[in-house]
Amino acid sequence: MRIDIVTAFPKMLESPLNESMLKKAQERKVVEIVVHDLRDYAHDKHRTVDDSPYGGGAGMVLKPEPVFEAVEALLAERTYSEVILLTADGETFNQSIANEISLKANLIFICGHYKGVDERIRERLVTREISIGDYVLTGGEIAALTVIDAVVRLLPGALGDSESALNDSFQTGLLDSPQYTRPAEFRGMKVPEVLLAGDHEEVRKWREAKSIERTTARRPDLIEKFLSEPDAAKAPAHKK
Repeated sequence: MRIDIVTAFPKMLESPLNESMLKKAQERKVVEIVVHDLRDYAHDKHRTVDDSPYGGGAGMVLKPEPVFEAVEALLAERTYSEVILLTADGETFNQSIANEISLKANLIFICGHYKGVDERIRERLVTREISIGDYVLTGGEIAALTVIDAVVRLLPGALGDSESALNDSFQTGLLDSPQYTRPAEFRGMKVPEVLLAGDHEEVRKWREAKSIERTTARRPDLIEKFLSEPDAAKAPAHKK
């Protein structure tokens, strides 16, 4: 997969894209991530990418010219499956969407900023609009990182354990079960015996029960949806 990010603030992305899993995924050639400075496509001496909105009102709006130039330059080089705009009024991002996007070939992310983007960008360039929640951020950079992290970790080879992403919270429609590691006892707190006994089937049953218990307590909306779905819909889709 190739991911291109168009942003007016590229430095906001530098550190997160070069740490932890995202760094390793790029080193392993699982994904190529390229950040493009939107100001490189502004042709006035001040490299202006925003302007005040027609009709008045507070805030600034990203201009169409530099965004169109940036995206069209990318589209001239290769085929992209999606051109995604990060915006507060997009569809709310979740694990199901992450799974879907992870099967795409190449992606462009446009990071909205200020008051938003000129509507013509949405009408002509964007194929999908995504929000990471019902709140407002200064720009789409943090939202883009959130979506990219969730998507890239699903790509084969991104994680050291290929099964890890398939067993995460939300993949089955439930929250994950409690997790433990060494030591077996810490300050009087012991790891449940079932996890130490070596019976994989009993461990599976324990984790399933605890997952349902935790989801019922913390996300009753998820447990209601989980119980109403057919069994086939509850199993995570293993990618080849």
